[in-house]
Amino acid sequence: MGNERIRIADIAEKLGLSTATVSNVIHGKTKKVSPETVKRVQELVEKSGYIPSMAGILLAQNDSKIMGVVVNDHPKYEGHVLEDGFIAASINALSKEIDQAGYFMMVKVTTQWNEIVRFASMWNMEGLVIIGFCEQDYQKLRESMHIPFVVYDGYFQETQRICNLTIDNYDGGYQVGEYLKRMGHEKVLCISDNYICMDSERIDGCAAAVGKNAVCLMQVPFGQEERMHFYREKETEIMTYSAVFAVSDFYAVEFIRCLQEKGVRVPEDISVVGFDDSPMCKYCNPSLTTVRQDAGERAKNAISILQNLKKGIEQPIIVKLPVFLVERSSVKKRNGKGF
Repeated sequence: MGNERIRIADIAEKLGLSTATVSNVIHGKTKKVSPETVKRVQELVEKSGYIPSMAGILLAQNDSKIMGVVVNDHPKYEGHVLEDGFIAASINALSKEIDQAGYFMMVKVTTQWNEIVRFASMWNMEGLVIIGFCEQDYQKLRESMHIPFVVYDGYFQETQRICNLTIDNYDGGYQVGEYLKRMGHEKVLCISDNYICMDSERIDGCAAAVGKNAVCLMQVPFGQEERMHFYREKETEIMTYSAVFAVSDFYAVEFIRCLQEKGVRVPEDISVVGFDDSPMCKYCNPSLTTVRQDAGERAKNAISILQNLKKGIEQPIIVKLPVFLVERSSVKKRNGKGF
């Protein structure tokens, strides 16, 4: 009999047992089953070549050993959210930490908070890492499920039983502004698709270092084609600045490419700085000066906090991790300026 034809019902019938008893033995629920029966079932399962569903085993156990990672599929990613440098680095680091802690990882991309509840309950998850959702979503999630979860870069009032794992965005922006000022740049153009949450903190930090009146925000469209058209239209204005601070590496690298297509040299004609230190920074030409955040350290904190929350150990509501500037070749010191 081929493996695909073996069913729990077949094993139960041959042993004269109920399907519930056989299922309990296969799924490790043997407290109410005699040792002799357990042995009989296990021997026939092995002999018959029955292969139980791993999902069924995990769901039947009290501890599924599954950690979920949910990412908001924001329109600005244009259907490629898992390819974003920050998201990819975060998931890669979480995968390593989750595996080392003895768990399985499942990833879901969605825009709906209620899909997170269904996802978590369907797989009996032991914890969740949630990236990119809004304050109201986190509150609804907390009210709708008891599974512990941590949030990456959440912006909401301090709430018990929600741990916000964030970075010092303001200090990252401040380090950028300080560095550009030291390199002799007196006017800095900031590029972002919004002026809220982490982006506003990064921009405000830069302005505090360079000088509020020396920093200007240029808010760009979400869509890539629209951004390219926008940059071409704004080329004259852009070139009145000697340095540009993009609030993400993706925007910085894209901006450099757009400039180079127009014959503008980086950093000779204009300097560019990003934020995140994703892998692309080292390999673009020129290599990108940026602010590094440690994805591995954040992932390590996330899994440790989830394990403690599951044990009922109280955890800090906010954990803020440090960042630091990584100097590469996309910034040039202005002649006779800086110190």
